[in-house]
Amino acid sequence: MGTAGTSIDEMAGERRQLINVAYRLLGSLAESEDAVQEAYARWYALPRSRQDEIVSPGAWLTTVTSRICLDVLGSARARRERYVGAWLPDPLPDHAEWDHSHGTDPADQMVLDESVTMAFLVVLESMTPAERVAFVLHDVFRYPFAEIADILGRTPAACKQLAASGRRRVRVAQAPVTAAGQADTVRHVKEAWETKDIAALVDLLDPAAVMTADGGGMVGTVLRPIEGGARIAQYMVAIADKAPGLELLERSVSGVPGLVARHAGAVTTVASFDVADGRVTRIWAVRNPEKLRPWVREGGPVRPIM
Repeated sequence: MGTAGTSIDEMAGERRQLINVAYRLLGSLAESEDAVQEAYARWYALPRSRQDEIVSPGAWLTTVTSRICLDVLGSARARRERYVGAWLPDPLPDHAEWDHSHGTDPADQMVLDESVTMAFLVVLESMTPAERVAFVLHDVFRYPFAEIADILGRTPAACKQLAASGRRRVRVAQAPVTAAGQADTVRHVKEAWETKDIAALVDLLDPAAVMTADGGGMVGTVLRPIEGGARIAQYMVAIADKAPGLELLERSVSGVPGLVARHAGAVTTVASFDVADGRVTRIWAVRNPEKLRPWVREGGPVRPIM
């Protein structure tokens, strides 16, 4: 059956699925939106006779979007080597939190689940582009290896091996605690940070904890990860000292409890946490203003405080 009855609305309805696939492949809302837009552009550039031959336009769009993402992943490594400081995936706000005035913001299309947490996306960043595509499409979206093989230009058996390799990387990563358990720990971190209680922060941080910040060279922040709970605690208190009136808010960040820092009414930092046995093992602090746009509800500027 062809696509003679496929309407513009039906084609547009695929956008949510495509954005979700692209974001998990790329970790960037802007790049995901660009990939999906390019896939639609290629669809509408097809002659109508060719469109009518395509049995499933949605599957065609997913294939094309995935191939575009594969190309982006191939070039992203070189671009991220030139990135100022550490590169982190875009943090996603809860549906009730972001600025809806943009209407078509790709964040509005996101399904928030364990496959978009910062901890999960950071593991995906460690995979090769082919591993990431095979793992995400099969293990997250349940695409058959025969379809993935068409995207990657490899055999289904090879794609199965790629997904298995990606799966092993994920298993090595520490299993997350329950949302309730993480919320309690994050709340205690917030309270200790607000009161500048270094001893309490040290107690809440694993001795081997690591804090990574992403400012993209656009705002001030540490360029290398800070290692050790005591050093991180001292750094957090130093931040608070430099920003009188710093406001910390408990918010869902990419589907799990996190913190949002505001200064003079502007969102300055969105922090994600990994927690084990009641202590924070990893902190990812996103400060790049381009990555904080979905969080800015009143359009205020980002004010550097680090």
